[in-house]
Amino acid sequence: MSAITTAPLFSPKPNLLPSRWFPHFLPQFSLSTTPAVLSKPIIRINHPNKCNPFLVRVDDGDGDSGGPDDYDMDEEEAEEVDNKKDFEVEYDPLKSGSGDDDIAMGAQSKSFVSIQGWDSDMVVDYRINEDEFHKISLLDCDFFIRKPPDPDNDVYDFREMYVTPPDTDIYSIPRVLAPMPQKYIRCAMSDYGCYNVTEPPIDAPRDPMYKSDREITKVFLTKHYRNRRLGDPEFVLDFEEIYVIDSKTKSITRAKVIVTAPGGRDRDRKNDLLVIRDKGTSFKIIHASEKNDPTTVIEREEWVKTREDMERHLRKLRDFSVSNWF
Repeated sequence: MSAITTAPLFSPKPNLLPSRWFPHFLPQFSLSTTPAVLSKPIIRINHPNKCNPFLVRVDDGDGDSGGPDDYDMDEEEAEEVDNKKDFEVEYDPLKSGSGDDDIAMGAQSKSFVSIQGWDSDMVVDYRINEDEFHKISLLDCDFFIRKPPDPDNDVYDFREMYVTPPDTDIYSIPRVLAPMPQKYIRCAMSDYGCYNVTEPPIDAPRDPMYKSDREITKVFLTKHYRNRRLGDPEFVLDFEEIYVIDSKTKSITRAKVIVTAPGGRDRDRKNDLLVIRDKGTSFKIIHASEKNDPTTVIEREEWVKTREDMERHLRKLRDFSVSNWF
C-alpha cells in the first residue's frame, strides 16, 4: 500500500487524527467517457472543505490501495457492488472478462419516483405521464418503463416501472423477480405470442369470414452490447442480458441464458445465434454455424409431437405403454 503524505497548513498536535481517517478528505472524481452521448468527458471534482486544516496529497497508486481496514464502503458503493453480482450467465466453457460503455445519466424528470423496495402489486395513488414511459402492450396488461430522453428512443430506466390492466389508468407496482439494472441501458424489444383466428357467428353472415388477433404473452428486452447505438458500425445485441416481461404474471425478470458458443465473454458476438424454446422460458446462445435449416427443425418438432399423439392413441388399444418403434 502506498503511503499518504500530508502537509499541514498549521502545526497540529502529533497523532491528532488516525491515519485511517485521511481517505475521507480525498477529492472524489466522477468520469463519464461515453462517446455516444457526450463529445467530451465530464470531470466533476468535489473539493474538500476549505476549513479543513490539512492538505492531503496522494501518489498515483493510492486511489486503488485502500483496503477494508482503511474505510467502510458507503451505501452507494455497496449498492454498486451488489448490482455487479445481480445475475450470472452460464458458460460452456466458462471465460472471464467483460466491459460496458455506460450511458451518462442526466437530470432526472421531476416526476421520477423510485419504486425500488416497494411491495409488488401495490396500487399507487397517483397517475403518471405516459409520454415519459415506454408503453408495452401485452394480452393481459400494459407495462410502463421509464423512458429517458434520447433521439433513438431505446433507452430504458428500470428503476421506475408500472403495470396496469389493458387501457386503464390504475397503476400498480409490477412483480420484479430478479435484480434490475440501476443505470440507463439501451434495449431492443421483441415479442412472443400467437395469432388467434376466429370465425364469425352463423347469425352474422355480413361479418368478415375470419378475424385474426395478435396475442402477445411475453416481451423480450435485449440489451445493446456496450450500449452502442443502432447505427453504430459495431452494433450487436448482447444476448446474455435479456429481460422478460410476462403478461400472465404481470412481472419482469432477467432470463437465465446458457452460452455454448466458443470463446466465452471474449468471443465475436456477431456470430451469436439465440435459441428460444419452451414457450419463451429457455434461452441458449450457440454459434451461427450450428444453425439448423427451418425445415429440419419443424420436422423434428413435428415428429416428437406426432409420436406423442400416436402413443396416446395406442394406449387405449393395448396393455403396455410404449410401442416398439423402429
